[in-house]
Amino acid sequence: MDYLKSALPSQIMAERGSNLVVINPGSANIRIGLASQDTPFNIPHCISHYTKQVPKRNVQDQMLNSQVTTAQHMEREKAYDIIASLLKIPFLDEEPPCNSFPRKMGRVDGYNPHGNRKDLPFTWTNVYEEVTSSSSLSALETTNKDETSVSLDPKDGSDLKEIGMSNRKFREFICGEEALRISPTEPYCLCRPIRRGHLNISQHYPMQQVLEDLRAIWDWILIEKLHIPRNERNMYSAILVMPETFDNREIKEILSVVLQELCFGSAVVHQEGLAAVFGNGLSTACVVNIGAQVTSLICIEDGAALPSTARTLTFGGEDISRGLLWTQRHHQTYPQIRTDMLTKPIDLLMLNQLKESYCEIREGQLDAVAVVHSYEEKAPPGSHRTRLTALNVPPMGLFYPMLFVPDVYPPPPRTWFSDYEDMLEDTWHIDFSRRSDMSDTFYPNVNGGLPMWESYPVYSKPKKEENLGLAEAITNCILSTGRIDIQRRLFSSIQLTGGVALTNGLVPAVEERVLHAIPPNEAIDTVEVIQSRSNPTFVSWKGGAILGVLDLGRDAWINREDWIQNGVHVGSNRKYKDSYYLQAQAMCYINS
Repeated sequence: MDYLKSALPSQIMAERGSNLVVINPGSANIRIGLASQDTPFNIPHCISHYTKQVPKRNVQDQMLNSQVTTAQHMEREKAYDIIASLLKIPFLDEEPPCNSFPRKMGRVDGYNPHGNRKDLPFTWTNVYEEVTSSSSLSALETTNKDETSVSLDPKDGSDLKEIGMSNRKFREFICGEEALRISPTEPYCLCRPIRRGHLNISQHYPMQQVLEDLRAIWDWILIEKLHIPRNERNMYSAILVMPETFDNREIKEILSVVLQELCFGSAVVHQEGLAAVFGNGLSTACVVNIGAQVTSLICIEDGAALPSTARTLTFGGEDISRGLLWTQRHHQTYPQIRTDMLTKPIDLLMLNQLKESYCEIREGQLDAVAVVHSYEEKAPPGSHRTRLTALNVPPMGLFYPMLFVPDVYPPPPRTWFSDYEDMLEDTWHIDFSRRSDMSDTFYPNVNGGLPMWESYPVYSKPKKEENLGLAEAITNCILSTGRIDIQRRLFSSIQLTGGVALTNGLVPAVEERVLHAIPPNEAIDTVEVIQSRSNPTFVSWKGGAILGVLDLGRDAWINREDWIQNGVHVGSNRKYKDSYYLQAQAMCYINS
């Protein structure tokens, strides 16, 4: 304790953080790195498997229903017109004023902008295993000895090339962004183990495969990015910064992956919202985490989470990208190319890039000239210079989610487990009984079914997934505290996290719309969004690193041996309820 008070934060992070791996998993991306790092790796949370299945599916979720009804079309158009009236731009069916750019612009062959890498097209992933030059040469020499009829004439060099091509082997699996850039013509199927804030379990994607994919992705990152081999991981500890959307059943499965399959020596679980507050050096805030596929809200008071305030909105940054595509197609400004975010994940990468570069919230007509890329099968990427219009409409869908019709992504996965246990509730103290026939692992048995959980008590509390706009959700979240003093503090301490928080104009839009959403009978007249002291994308990860370093000696940590032998390790301090001292130390880290 005296050491923590006297040592410099940078010194503590360097000494204690070198063997702490902080893992902040999300639906679309995973933030992972050593606690001693300034920023984590931000890697697409997906894996593509080599497949011989016929007919082949490019994406695991492709078989799910994604049709749009006429009523949904009408709701989306109505939402657009509401947003247009607020932004003072033409309605959906009105022609915008004439401008210097034509409605459409054609293909730009060989387009190569100078100094703007964002306008460059993505390249297809090499799906073949790398073969060393020496082994390739040896193979060719062996072939030459066996095939005495091979001509030595230089113009017959294509024979050697064909021999080398025939020796290539497909990679068994590909992770991260490379998995998203695989050509649809290649024999691969993309899988996302987490979708819309839950394990992506369905009848087509069983739990065992979901957890195996999760293990494979994280193992690949640990080896390729962090350079931590399996035989050294017992010397490392894992800090899991988990979104509030996960229930305890899902967290227990992930803990088993970390401790049993990835072989970490110990692990601890922190809530994403609470970590975000610590990452910004705060003690009280309404944390609004706008991720790629889901938005979660929770209030933190004096370093402790308030479980009853938790809210989940089933939309995020990828929905803004979908809204961008729909808006351009409706205005007929989009090139005549086949952009399909479902079967071609590379198109999603492109649209996310366009959204981040051009979308913002402000009044008036917002147009931009941009380069859109086409990724057609058996053809090199094409570049199309075009005018994008109404670029301020898609991000306003956060406040009017009717704009986000689920026409590409199906609804969120249903809760797979038989209970609705909340990760915010203090259930770690319960001494769960285990049947004598239970194994020590939390994986499903080969015989099928859902093992282990049948003996656990059932809770009937559902997750609070709201069909509200962002302003109404923030208002409901804060007002649910029921105390005027804390409500005033929280309305003046709204913290936006996640990549979408970087959207230009979002902060004043949140402040204005939340103020208007507060009922007139409430004695609240001030709404303020706190400026983030670090990148909102990584603030929860950073908070998890700080909490892990400061809390290294407490018994919230779960040892690998205890987990394997006992399953749920029963202890006394599994959640942070009195974190005043830790919060003060966290502010010291931020301000140093």
